[in-house]
Order: sequence, then structure tokens, then C-alpha cells
Amino acid sequence: MTSQSQGIQQLLQAEKRAKDKLEEAKKRKGKRLKQAKEEATAEIDHYRLQREKEFRNKETNVMGSQGNFSAKIEEQTTEAIRNLTSSYHKNMESMMKKLLSTIFDISPEIHPNFRPAV
Repeated sequence: MTSQSQGIQQLLQAEKRAKDKLEEAKKRKGKRLKQAKEEATAEIDHYRLQREKEFRNKETNVMGSQGNFSAKIEEQTTEAIRNLTSSYHKNMESMMKKLLSTIFDISPEIHPNFRPAV
């Protein structure tokens, strides 16, 4: 009976060692997956930064030439506004006089189609 209980003990110990090895293998697998995920994330971040840098360089090249156009347009707009403002101030007085004279200088006349009531 002792040999039988020893055999059972050996089987239980072997089962425990197998279980421990299996748990250890799962832990190692989890660590490897976590490490692979971290490496992939780092590689993705590096690639993203590299592509963003390239995009900014291209954007600067393209927008740099457009920046000159926008500055020219802004300058032309400012000049046009200045011209319109000076023209307004120069002509305002004469236009007000013409407008007021048209409004106040009324010469009453009878309309040619008017027929007096008999």
C-alpha cells in the first residue's frame, strides 16, 4: 500500500510540476505579447512622427509660396480700402450738397394729365 501511495504522490507531484510549467509558460507568453505590443507601439509612433515631419516639410514648401500670395493680396486689399476711404472723404461734401439741393429745391407743377373737375 505504501508503494501505491508513493506512486500516487509521485503522480500528484508530476501533475503539480506540469501545472507549474504550464503557468510559467503562460506568464512568459504574456510577457512576450506585452513586449511585442510595446515594441509595435513604439515603432508606430516613430513612423507617425517621421511621416508628420515629412508632411510639415512639404506643407512648408507649398504654403511658403502661397504665403507670399496671401501677403500680396492683403496688401492690395489694404490699398483698395485706403483709396475708397480717401475718395469717400473727398467727395462726401459735394454729394451731400447735391442730394440736399435735389431734395429741397422743389418746383411744384401740375401734371400734364391732370384735368380739373368741372
